[in-house]
Amino acid sequence: MQQSVVIAIDIGTTSTKTLAYDTKGTIWAEVEQEYPLHSPVPTRKEQNPEEIYQAVNSTLTEVAKQVSDKNARVAGIGFSSAMHSLLALDENGQPLTNVITWADQRATEEAESLKANGGHDIYLRTGTPIHPMSPLTKLLWFRKNDPEIFDQAAKWISIKEYVLYRWFQRFVVDYSIASATGLFHLENLDWDEEVLKRTGINEQQLSHPVSTTYTLEGIDEDLAEKLYVDPSTPVVIGASDGVLANIGVGAIDPGVVACSIGTSGAIRTVVDKPTVDPKGRIFCYALTEDQWVIGGPINNGGIAFRWARDELFADLKEATEGDVYQELTNRAEKIRPGADGLLFLPYLTGERAPFWDADTKGMFFGLTLNHGRDHMVRSVLEGVMFQMYSVVIALIESGVEPKQFRAGGGFARSELWRQMMADIFEADIVIPESHQSSCLGAAWLTMKSLGMIEDITSIKSIINTKMKHCPIDENLKIYRDLKPIFLRLARQMGDEFKAISDFQRTHGHGDEKLSTRIN
Repeated sequence: MQQSVVIAIDIGTTSTKTLAYDTKGTIWAEVEQEYPLHSPVPTRKEQNPEEIYQAVNSTLTEVAKQVSDKNARVAGIGFSSAMHSLLALDENGQPLTNVITWADQRATEEAESLKANGGHDIYLRTGTPIHPMSPLTKLLWFRKNDPEIFDQAAKWISIKEYVLYRWFQRFVVDYSIASATGLFHLENLDWDEEVLKRTGINEQQLSHPVSTTYTLEGIDEDLAEKLYVDPSTPVVIGASDGVLANIGVGAIDPGVVACSIGTSGAIRTVVDKPTVDPKGRIFCYALTEDQWVIGGPINNGGIAFRWARDELFADLKEATEGDVYQELTNRAEKIRPGADGLLFLPYLTGERAPFWDADTKGMFFGLTLNHGRDHMVRSVLEGVMFQMYSVVIALIESGVEPKQFRAGGGFARSELWRQMMADIFEADIVIPESHQSSCLGAAWLTMKSLGMIEDITSIKSIINTKMKHCPIDENLKIYRDLKPIFLRLARQMGDEFKAISDFQRTHGHGDEKLSTRIN
């Protein structure tokens, strides 16, 4: 009997990853294609929608060919996608702008103004913290700074919606992506009329919201032939990468918390009802009609480690044979926990959870003549983990009782960093063997939608969780003394972060009144 597989497509910030899985979790094919992130000025982070669309198509084509060569059948296609992207289309469905990504910070002023004028009430209804990342604040920016595009736009959509529009000539958006816009009412599972009035757009300019298990069929025959799939292949709309990553590591039971650090980082757990934080520290995004994911993302994860590699240890690139990161980890490991009192605030690209302040900046605190570069790289790794812990605190104060932490992402390859998490979190850390967790989550949601598996929770049976790190008492005591200092610094520096950001905007970044139109 011919083996049935599903193809999962994850549209990420820096690349699209496409994998084929069977119901045992076996990977039949895997292809990844990168694309550039355009940054004409430091606050702008845009992408060309055509480059991403072609990456989706080419990776799907290659994976479909590999599946066919292995005599397997593609039973369905499912999607994962990065959140918070925004793209304007004209009345003919042609892009008017580049894709404005979550990392874009042009709407900082609009976010601060909204916070001061009813923003918290919007957060309580939508679950999306008020921050420049969200399409809500970006729409306010366009209305104020680019009225020509704002008036011309017939549709405002995400990159996943754009791909599906190109495939099916329909505008649909899943509850998960919709709930990350800041425009979507969590309880009603529909667009929030009051928020739309604030932005100056209407429902007709947005896609129709549907369940994350919603299925589309009828890919154009000519396109299907190019994609190497049957035109009748069902396409499950899927969800956002964050909530699907929870499925992909098996963190779907109450109290099981997923922790990931790649370029950025995130802490997430699944709950059975919409949950928001009175202090506005965490997000709440839909997974299905009866499951939501709450947590918080941090901007600076592996990107802070990369900065340390490139700027503090540039000389090692040529002098070191092999992996520079491993050499840095070896150096950091020789330094005692706590880096002899050197703290690093890792806010090199502003910060999201739990502060949601784009003006935050990185800093070393506690520097003395006794500190060297090795201390600094250790403090960078610890600083990222302290920031992750600050999100855990927000979750606990919002009513979550963590029973288990499951960690994944690029950082999980580092034994030192994994142990730091256990010591700083003061908890056992389980390391699931889950490759490309967002893709795996999308595949499992697709299988559930198509009746290939009985329940999403069945994914736990295929994930190996034998690797675990436990806190080391001596390290735990050191970090317990440092954590309050780190948290106080992060909270008390707000005015100075704002002042230096104003200086940098005035004297460092030049004129930002640039066109947002597509190249």
